[in-house]
Amino acid sequence: MIDRLAVPLPWLDRAGRLSWLKLAVLLACIAPALYLAAAYRLDALGAKPITALIHATGEWAVRFLLFSLAISPLRRIADWPKVLVVRRMLGITVMAYAVAHLTLYAVDQNLILTKVVSEIALRLYLTIGFVALIGLIALGLTSTDAAIRNLGPNWNRLHRLVYTIAVLALVHYFLQSKIDVTDPVFSAGLFLLLMGWRVMRRFRWPERVWSLLLLAVLAALATAGLEAAWYGLASGVPANLVLAANLDFSGPIRPAWWVLAVGLVLPIVALVRGPRPRAAGQAPRSRPASPPRRELAREAAGEPLSPRA
Repeated sequence: MIDRLAVPLPWLDRAGRLSWLKLAVLLACIAPALYLAAAYRLDALGAKPITALIHATGEWAVRFLLFSLAISPLRRIADWPKVLVVRRMLGITVMAYAVAHLTLYAVDQNLILTKVVSEIALRLYLTIGFVALIGLIALGLTSTDAAIRNLGPNWNRLHRLVYTIAVLALVHYFLQSKIDVTDPVFSAGLFLLLMGWRVMRRFRWPERVWSLLLLAVLAALATAGLEAAWYGLASGVPANLVLAANLDFSGPIRPAWWVLAVGLVLPIVALVRGPRPRAAGQAPRSRPASPPRRELAREAAGEPLSPRA
């Protein structure tokens, strides 16, 4: 008889049963890599395919990082606790795409490691990206059940670094994009939206339809302000022109509107879900931190890149 694997296959739950949710998310995680590999094989990535792959893997690392940070609000607002089972998978995916991002950069430098190291040391945006990558690797390597047991309470402290890593990754994204920062602005806007929800949780503000709607509007306004500030500082474009572009719908839709569209999903989900039942006289209170051993008993234990809060 074959011994049972210590680490279950990614599409199985801890009981060894097929999890359709985990399988769907796994396929979603590998789909961009398969697409990029096929595009490279078919010579469909333009004149500089390696450069295109470098940018694409970095962009997908940021996207999956945002997906992992969206798990907690999705669990809370949609009252969907089972979604926690995919957070660890998303975290590992972020690390994988980030490592591929650096590896492809080394390939682009003809695998001359001394040149790679010197470029990382001398170019600020590469330095920032490399620091973020080291952080992702650290979180990924400590995402196992054994690491949770060994680190104890320090595990949660370590994995809260995901927020700092996300900021570094976004700064790297902005700096390497140079002229057109539409995609980085959109990603940063989503990050502001997700962090705004965490601020609501931190101060125990009510998660009502009106408050989530206000959060979406504020995140959109902050995104527009961020875009105007970036272009003003980097290119000298007057802020009023950038802000006015958000009201001109004859061209591409600006990132602030897309952030608003995503943010509106939160109050819509809350409206569909309806108010949560609460026992009479029960006051709202924050959930106490779970000890590592109890975390291991849950399917969601050990998610590497998205703390519970």
